[in-house]
Amino acid sequence: MTVNIDGSFGEGGGQVLRTSLALSAITGQPLHIYNIRAARSKPGLQAQHLTSVRAAAAICGTELEGAAMGSQSLVFRPAHPPGAGEYVFDVTEARREAGGSAGATTLILQTVLLPLALAEGESHVTIRGGTHAPFSPPFPYIRHVYLPTLWRMGVHAQVELQRYGWYPAGGGEISLTIQANGGTLRPATLTERGDLRQVRGTAAVSNLPSHIAQRMANRAVNVLKEAGIQCRVEAVHVEATGPGTGIFVIAEYEHSVAGFTAYGQKGLPSERVADSACHDLIAYHRSNAATDMHLADQLVLPAALATGESRWTTCRVTQHLLTNAWVVRQFLDIPINITGDKNEPGEIVITHQ
Repeated sequence: MTVNIDGSFGEGGGQVLRTSLALSAITGQPLHIYNIRAARSKPGLQAQHLTSVRAAAAICGTELEGAAMGSQSLVFRPAHPPGAGEYVFDVTEARREAGGSAGATTLILQTVLLPLALAEGESHVTIRGGTHAPFSPPFPYIRHVYLPTLWRMGVHAQVELQRYGWYPAGGGEISLTIQANGGTLRPATLTERGDLRQVRGTAAVSNLPSHIAQRMANRAVNVLKEAGIQCRVEAVHVEATGPGTGIFVIAEYEHSVAGFTAYGQKGLPSERVADSACHDLIAYHRSNAATDMHLADQLVLPAALATGESRWTTCRVTQHLLTNAWVVRQFLDIPINITGDKNEPGEIVITHQ
């Protein structure tokens, strides 16, 4: 039976599409999604969304209708279960069709990761495009927060950064290796994070003066020190197609890990960039929650596929989290309980027997 999804529901962005694609591929249920990104300034499928559609289709031989730039309606009919293999997905190919900025490689990764993790055999995936872009998890977050957390649930994957790709130029590349795990996932329990072990980070810059990265690093160390948090932040100058700068801070606790990011932009002082990431980290640290607000919604899909009860606390219940839970419920008849008001700390419980 076809699952019909209103793409404008809740947060109404690309996450609705990506979660729907992953679940359609995994469950084999045909998907019809309409009103795709209807409220956005550029509605419909843009380069990174179209690449996600094509990537999900490639791994399960899908019949597609409406897979075109700007399309607000898509029919996705999987022909077979996801198959392991060698794959290359390039946002640039879709970008050439209508211009625009570089799409996020990490969002394409999140579309195909779980379907391939549950497939038989090892997969090697190359994804080209933006590796460090706003409104998407940057590469450091995927490598140091997202994948280590999913590893504990039975998703055995490693990712490497081959080349930085800043927004809007792109030109980056990541490589992903996914090992077979027997087709099952373990539930997640992240309710107590334990003591803080270390905070480390990177302030990076490309095709701009190196002192920008150093100023971000120095500011981060000082701001966190004032809050009673010791950290190490490395300033680096990296090669990339276009200019870009950002700071990426990882907080490691006994039982969990969290990540915080901020990007530079023209006219914004380096110190303000560092302040943004550090203030988010400090707010999370003071909340005593086990997961940051981004990991909280990214855990919904793997937890819904795991056998048993998953439970985790978050520093903030976001619209992304509520929307992702709604999408999962359209495919899977399982209870998803979220306590806590929006934009406040909360707890998520998912039971799949």
